[in-house]
Amino acid sequence: MSGPPRRGDLTEGPIGRTLLMFALPTLGANILQSLNASINMVWVGRFLGENALAATSNASNVLFLMISGAFGFGMASTVLIGQHMGRRDIDGVRRTIGAAIAVFLLFGLAASVFGWLLTDRILHFLATPPGASELASIYLHYIFLSVPPLFMLTLLMMGLRGTGDSMSPLLFMILSVALDAGLNPFLIAGIGPFPRLGIEGAAVATIIANYVSAAGLIAFIYARDLPLRLRGREWRYLLAPGWPLLRLILSRGIAMGLQMTVLTLAGIAMIGLINRAGVSTVAAYGVASQLWNYVQMPAMAVGAAVSAMAAQNIGAGRWDRVNAITRQGIIANIGMTGLLVALLLFFNRQVVGLFLGMDSPALPIAEHIQHIAGWSFIISGVMMVWSGVVRANGVVIAPLIIMTVAFLPGRVGFAFATEHWLGTDGLWWSYPFGSALATFLTWLYYRYGDWRSNTFADIAERAEHAELAPVG
Repeated sequence: MSGPPRRGDLTEGPIGRTLLMFALPTLGANILQSLNASINMVWVGRFLGENALAATSNASNVLFLMISGAFGFGMASTVLIGQHMGRRDIDGVRRTIGAAIAVFLLFGLAASVFGWLLTDRILHFLATPPGASELASIYLHYIFLSVPPLFMLTLLMMGLRGTGDSMSPLLFMILSVALDAGLNPFLIAGIGPFPRLGIEGAAVATIIANYVSAAGLIAFIYARDLPLRLRGREWRYLLAPGWPLLRLILSRGIAMGLQMTVLTLAGIAMIGLINRAGVSTVAAYGVASQLWNYVQMPAMAVGAAVSAMAAQNIGAGRWDRVNAITRQGIIANIGMTGLLVALLLFFNRQVVGLFLGMDSPALPIAEHIQHIAGWSFIISGVMMVWSGVVRANGVVIAPLIIMTVAFLPGRVGFAFATEHWLGTDGLWWSYPFGSALATFLTWLYYRYGDWRSNTFADIAERAEHAELAPVG
């Protein structure tokens, strides 16, 4: 074992201030990622038209599913990195990042190769409109080439947050967005010395952004001699990471990835119910869900910050600070998400009108949806804090079960069961019902569950003890 540098140490200092200083860069990175997708859609739509826009939307859905799967593995690695940091065990950090890189490289290369070969079948399965299918095929073939660096960039950003550094990921997210959004119009339309590539240009811009940002982040990690870097005999953690550690990361990662799958399935089921209510209702829900993406961002950032801080303090045995981190996280979420919800409700008509136009028949429906369901994200934000703390000890099965129960038979079941006597309002009331159920069940497990009994780092060390010895 060796002591880490003081930077990134989340086991000391004022909890509230540290939480906010960690969460705000994470929030900024989340906002930039969403804005990048929106900006790119604007460029494609303005230069290439609706068919190209539909093509990129279909391709983006495929990419989102792959990133969701990778997110689980990255989160499992981040938790383990955080606990090792809390123990001042830099060798454990490097064992973990080596194993995680091995997983991500194999997963990323496999996704790239098989995605390239199966692109047209994937688009057919998604029922891509005929007018957009050819463009979508061209775009998606290129996008699959950007998957390996995207996975590596995602892993390293999450790993840095596990070491207590949320500012560096923000800086490289800025670089990635600047390259992607900035190069798009030049490569699409052939402005200046750039070739006119059309739909290929949008994909090439993404490829350049991902490779440059990933390479830049790797160079940054080595230039700063950060805990994630591997040198000398440490390279064996990448080349031969050991099956016990790989098995732990894979098992936890799959369970965390399944949580994203549950949310996706619940969303698809809700859309199926909403589609029966007519075009205006569908349009109104589309606007509401776009706004909810931004409303949820503070809670997601606070949840990530709480998870990183709790992981380090669990590793250090500072359970008193873990409880305080939970309290501060709940306060921060209520304050930040509550402010956004209040602003959205106060300026409800004006904000919704930006998307629909003030004369749209969907406008009053969207306003009504916000009044019923908008405030539920304050509740679900509290759930994210408790879930983030539990996840910080590598516990994944109970949160997966809770999410499955709350959002499938809970939210979707409530919407289906009440539509006959509440009408479409049953759809919107299902959001606070599902959020409240998920929050209550998560609190029960946080308060009475056995998630504190074994630390994730202890489990990992016992599992790999026979195969891996510390590097001298």
